[in-house]
Amino acid sequence: MKTRILLIEDDERLALLTAEYLRKNDFEVLVEARGDAAEERILGERPDLVILDVMLPGKDGFEICRAVRSRFTGVILMLTAREEDFDQIFGLELGADDYIAKPVQPRLLLARIKALLRRTVPAAGGQSGGENESGEPTELAFGRFRISQTTRNAALGDDSIDLTTAEFDLLWQLARHAGNILSRDNLLQELRGIGFDGLDRSIDARISRLRRKLGDDPENPTRIKTVRGKGYLFSKHDWQ
Repeated sequence: MKTRILLIEDDERLALLTAEYLRKNDFEVLVEARGDAAEERILGERPDLVILDVMLPGKDGFEICRAVRSRFTGVILMLTAREEDFDQIFGLELGADDYIAKPVQPRLLLARIKALLRRTVPAAGGQSGGENESGEPTELAFGRFRISQTTRNAALGDDSIDLTTAEFDLLWQLARHAGNILSRDNLLQELRGIGFDGLDRSIDARISRLRRKLGDDPENPTRIKTVRGKGYLFSKHDWQ
């Protein structure tokens, strides 16, 4: 079956060109022009990925993301204004998995979509012993915290942690390097294939969301620590 994408974009010409390009690359594409109809379509049609513009008639992309995130497990890729870093940070804080600046370059959009979708596919077969073919662990545990790359699930005690695709990927990278400091550049290279330009706040926004979901004290975090001037460190301890 083809991967289903719901494109929520009110610019008719841009929506048509984007949909045609993605269909030529073997995606099934649905299009919605109105923000006030988007929530119902996302939850009713359950696409694999949503491309969500910020500026829409009836309801903006931020409102839509906030409304569906807790009930929609698919990928949300937001389209934001080039100059407005606030759009990007706010979208990530609401649970978007990634963002791309408008005007959209089709090949960049396609590459970003493929990268996001690759991360949502669990590792095939669930290797015995909790390792993949390279001998790397696919499941990690620290006290009451458990995370599995095979099932893409994380839990704290008996409570499952509700994570977006991007949040899981970041948490997995931090956990697999537990006890080591990872810089923003390290994390961006691993997760998005780009270096840190000194301005990108996407990692910081996701760390903030992860801390809330992991019950970490935002004023004095002990589970995901900030190492000033260096990056972030996932603690091997403090998970009781």
